[in-house]
Amino acid sequence: MATGDSKQPNVIVFFTDQQRWDTAGIHGNPLNLMPNFDRMAQRGTSLYNSFTCQPVCAPARSSLQTGWYATRTGVFRNGIALPSGTQTLAHRFRQVGYHTAYVGKWHLADGDPVPRHQQGSYEYWLGANLLEFTSQPYNTILYDRECQAVKLPGYRVDALTDAAIRYVDAHKDHPFYLFLSTLEPHHQNHIDDYVAPDGYRERYTGRWIPPDLAALGGSTHQHLGGYYGIIKRIDEALGRLLDALRSLGLLENTVVLFTSDHGCHFKTRNDEYKRSCHDSSIRVPTALQGPGFDGGGRVRQLVSLVDLPPTLLDAAGLPIPGDMQGRSILPLLRGETDGWPEEVFVQISESQVGRAVRTRRWKYGVTAPEKDGWRDSESDHYVEEYLYDLRTDPYELTNLIGLESHQEVASVMRERLLRRMVEAGEVEPTIEPAPARASGQRRVSHEEAYT
Repeated sequence: MATGDSKQPNVIVFFTDQQRWDTAGIHGNPLNLMPNFDRMAQRGTSLYNSFTCQPVCAPARSSLQTGWYATRTGVFRNGIALPSGTQTLAHRFRQVGYHTAYVGKWHLADGDPVPRHQQGSYEYWLGANLLEFTSQPYNTILYDRECQAVKLPGYRVDALTDAAIRYVDAHKDHPFYLFLSTLEPHHQNHIDDYVAPDGYRERYTGRWIPPDLAALGGSTHQHLGGYYGIIKRIDEALGRLLDALRSLGLLENTVVLFTSDHGCHFKTRNDEYKRSCHDSSIRVPTALQGPGFDGGGRVRQLVSLVDLPPTLLDAAGLPIPGDMQGRSILPLLRGETDGWPEEVFVQISESQVGRAVRTRRWKYGVTAPEKDGWRDSESDHYVEEYLYDLRTDPYELTNLIGLESHQEVASVMRERLLRRMVEAGEVEPTIEPAPARASGQRRVSHEEAYT
């Protein structure tokens, strides 16, 4: 059992919503939006190739709370509550005596305020199921454990972070697990805009644009300045939280994880911001620092959101439940790479019933045209939809599916996908190959098909 004078580390998750990986300097962003995150990644461990397992809010959140894929949690789309009795990270930490707390957006209940039986077993609760509807950027309304409304002062990112800092200060003498979940940089739904703090949008409007957005447009020119401004404030909030830990003497004994539920493609891949297989939707900035992670360097292996729950338990010295579908990354930091998957597996809902696998070089995905992404969680029949060569086309602008030159690649990736679907608990489906088309001068060797 954890005790007040134990050496068990505290654990904090700083979780953002809809944040692209390339907003960070370590991923090439030149605007210095995230110096605190970048330092955290350099001091600790950078999960350089980090991906969500479901590019939709609630499904991704259900995976991070449980270590299960969304088809296993039952939350395969938004609007489905996490089933009662589901073992969350809060359950796991409470079982060994940790204090547990949740601050911010939940999105795993039936509505607001979130009743106690749907609060995921967190002891301290200051949250909202749909924070984008209960509050606005300068009017933050959440609910406490007794479902009473609480209004917090300041810009919403700051309001949530201040609440988290107050919790840390009040619980500094006992091991705690704290989950801080911001809504930002997600758009404010009712106005379809990314509302930065006053003066922050102007700093970044007309500045650097990622190549995929520059090529495809979407709502980039309308929204990117505000989006960047929000992320700057998020990073400042992260810095204040880290400063609070340092001032309380907790920094060296606190595991801090920063990650996001999915990315943002600014209406370039469909008519909204996510729900696609593209890296703009699925790749997220992720880093850890603290005991077990300081000096870990850059992890090059592909890591999934579903791997983070067992990683946090492992870092705290707790057993990893055998039914978790992810795996701890700590062995990678010890150089134990044998058996680590060469690909990440992604389930997609709402916009389609889709599945994808991504290796370092190839991205392959399928869709179920007879199924409805809102009603159906899976299918027994899919058709090939896309194949990207990430080595020559890192921003996924040229779909190679069906090319005669890439038939072997598609075959290899098809087998990878089928295996991962079965491992995730799905019934093995049939996958219909795309119609063949001429390749021109394109060629792919047998060896390249397996990279």
